[in-house]
Amino acid sequence: MQSIRFFSDNAATVAAPVMDAIIAANQSDMAYDSDKWSQKLDAIFSELFGTDVTAHWAVTGTAANALSLSAICPPFGGVLCSQDAHVQTDEGGAPEFYTGGSKLLLVPGEGAKITPEALKTRAEAIADSVHMVQPHAVTITNSTELGQVYTPEETAAIGAVAREKGLRFHLDGARFANAVAALGCNPADLTWKAGVDLMSFGFTKNGAMAAEAIVFFDRELAAHNKRRRKRAGHLLSKGRFIAAQIEAMLKNDLWLDLARSSNTVAKRIAEAVDPKRHAYPVKANEVFLFISMEERAELRKQGFVFYDWGHDKIRLVASWDQPEHEVVALEKALKAL
Repeated sequence: MQSIRFFSDNAATVAAPVMDAIIAANQSDMAYDSDKWSQKLDAIFSELFGTDVTAHWAVTGTAANALSLSAICPPFGGVLCSQDAHVQTDEGGAPEFYTGGSKLLLVPGEGAKITPEALKTRAEAIADSVHMVQPHAVTITNSTELGQVYTPEETAAIGAVAREKGLRFHLDGARFANAVAALGCNPADLTWKAGVDLMSFGFTKNGAMAAEAIVFFDRELAAHNKRRRKRAGHLLSKGRFIAAQIEAMLKNDLWLDLARSSNTVAKRIAEAVDPKRHAYPVKANEVFLFISMEERAELRKQGFVFYDWGHDKIRLVASWDQPEHEVVALEKALKAL
């Protein structure tokens, strides 16, 4: 039986314009990030966000996040984040490793979101003592690990607390495209206009082969990132193949079109079940459902592949390239539960 994958958008195919761009970049040029594709990234992202930025490519989201945090937190400092944040639960200690030993300071919150009140309470609970790790930064994820989105207003409220407490503000945007597509807002409203200093901009989950970007809205923070990237072993000799993917994704809003596609599939999946089964509202391209062990076994028997999420829930992730027959099959199977 052929597997029907709903376990992760990481497994999605590469969008045709991106593959075409990779092939077109297969020509002799300068090495590392001196090629003509890499040299255009600052201008491309500056146009997208409506402000001057510095942008560096990366190969993985883990590297983009960890390198970002290393730019804003010293080894003896701490980074405030959701207790369910990807940097906490799924990056194997990379943030701590890349920063040279910093500590993640966890903040509770529903749907892997943190509120400005919770952030402020957590920060103020840390005494100004040499015996306690002092917070230097805050990071949020949009859309979150549980499929929720921060609105521009919610992001700005976090940014206001960050400024009040003297913290740098990072955005993990592995699924940033899905958040922007869901909200229908300007990317600037979820980033620098809301106080974000730098972000990890994800493309791999959304149609690229292997391409992420670190976008510095505070351009001074970029000064040493290239050296950190080299030291970490993430300076590719043929970086043009990464930059070419990013250019193709941003051209003609392909990144948004693909994200809208996966978001639409997630909504269809959500509508196929009783709302009481929803663990969280479906905002982007992830669906979390209360499904019993027996029901999971039945779905897997039919070929569906997904992740268990604790003892009572499953996670279904819609990809930009989800075939229609797979969506129809899942809708039918969920309705039959």
